[in-house]
Amino acid sequence: MEIGKEIDNHKFENNHQKSIVNLIYTYGWITNLLGEKLNKYDITLQQYNVMRILRGQHPNPATINLIKVRMLDKMSDASRIVERLVHKELVGRTINTNDRRSVDILITKKGLDILVKLDTELLFDKILGKDFNNLDAGMMSDLLDKMRA
Repeated sequence: MEIGKEIDNHKFENNHQKSIVNLIYTYGWITNLLGEKLNKYDITLQQYNVMRILRGQHPNPATINLIKVRMLDKMSDASRIVERLVHKELVGRTINTNDRRSVDILITKKGLDILVKLDTELLFDKILGKDFNNLDAGMMSDLLDKMRA
């Protein structure tokens, strides 16, 4: 649905303002859709992001700094997110054998199992809709990259 109809506002100063409003609205829309799926496993979008980062590192450990760099939401507190995941037994922490001041973080089997389930439930091509094909997704990604350039 067109953004003006979605938010019941058809008055935008220009297409730049309209596109920013549309991005913010769409971010919320996608976050809500993903949140519904993640709630089933009692994890947040930020926790899911950290778990995916750790799976990408697996079987090698990650540090908090590496997680911070790779996180999608740069405002998130990676240390607190990891702490919550440790309590849920989805990730584990150990002292780094080479540098005792550093902590290694690894995803657990339980965490990996949840991600496998989510891989089948969070089909991103289905989230974007049947009328939004692979070419459309590529063009959108390219436009978003251009916007941030």
